[in-house]
Amino acid sequence: MTIKELAKIAGLNHSTVSRSINDSPLISEETKKRVLELAKEHSFEPNASARGLITKKTGTIGVIVPALNDAYRNLQYLGSLMNSIRYTIEDYQYDSIITFPKNPKTGRSNIRKLIQQRKVDGLLLVIQDIDRDDWKILTESGLPFVSLHFKWQNELQGNINYVYPDNFKGGYLAAECLLDAGCREILCLTQAGGVYEFNERVRGYKAALAGRGIEPKEENIFYGISGFDYGYNFVMENRKLLTRIDGIFAQADMIAIGAIEAMKELGIKIPQEIAVVGYDDVDINYFFKPRLTTIHQPRERHAEIACCRLIELINKDEGSEMVQMVIEPSLLIRESCVV
Repeated sequence: MTIKELAKIAGLNHSTVSRSINDSPLISEETKKRVLELAKEHSFEPNASARGLITKKTGTIGVIVPALNDAYRNLQYLGSLMNSIRYTIEDYQYDSIITFPKNPKTGRSNIRKLIQQRKVDGLLLVIQDIDRDDWKILTESGLPFVSLHFKWQNELQGNINYVYPDNFKGGYLAAECLLDAGCREILCLTQAGGVYEFNERVRGYKAALAGRGIEPKEENIFYGISGFDYGYNFVMENRKLLTRIDGIFAQADMIAIGAIEAMKELGIKIPQEIAVVGYDDVDINYFFKPRLTTIHQPRERHAEIACCRLIELINKDEGSEMVQMVIEPSLLIRESCVV
């Protein structure tokens, strides 16, 4: 059905129906309500292309995410975060295009393509960094954008809107929980490769130990590829090491779950012999026993704040302030570490 056909059914002119659908203040609430009821009854959907010619907007937000290589494939949290972002974008009546920074086959910039082809009204950048060429075209275009989840490790961070989690605080809370449970010899299983968020979790872990007068031992920190296999294989390959420890801080839930499954096979009681704390609070935790004590990152709040700010920028809300927010995580105590 076209808007002209809907106008004929409503007994109104084309412009009145168009203004009613777009919630114009020039149209009475009674008329808008009647038009919207007829539109719903006849399954009418506005033509996005035609509306875009008038508003100069696409009604679409681009979401740039990390290429899901081995370092992230098993980090269920990013998948959960993406769901929260998509739900929030749809709550604001926008569509989304989700893509990587670069085309994996050609190496060409997807950020440049989205901007040059005018496919989106704004960008959510869920990436660790942005290269100089993409930064140049992004800033020169004037396209609104917000950085989400990752803290950029360059001088650009101070000049942009961002929302990211306090990974130092999360690492501190995890180690503190193990300490409060009576653990004193605590292993830390983290991600290799110098990833910023994991580095911060390690810093928090060390600070919590030092705060209790326990010297952090570098030999108690182990690096691998985050995922179930890393946790499981680590335990199986280091059985003797387990005899001298009483706690494990696994810096991703999938590492923790893998480690717990291996310890269960070895007959190690959790948390009586070795307590375990994970990180992220991913949904898959509900399928494993004992239930995992973990650090919860409020992904719904991250998505809401970032999307709300981006919509303000798209709508040119000049009265709104720049958002530079670090969201604190929280500790969820379940069965694998009980204080």
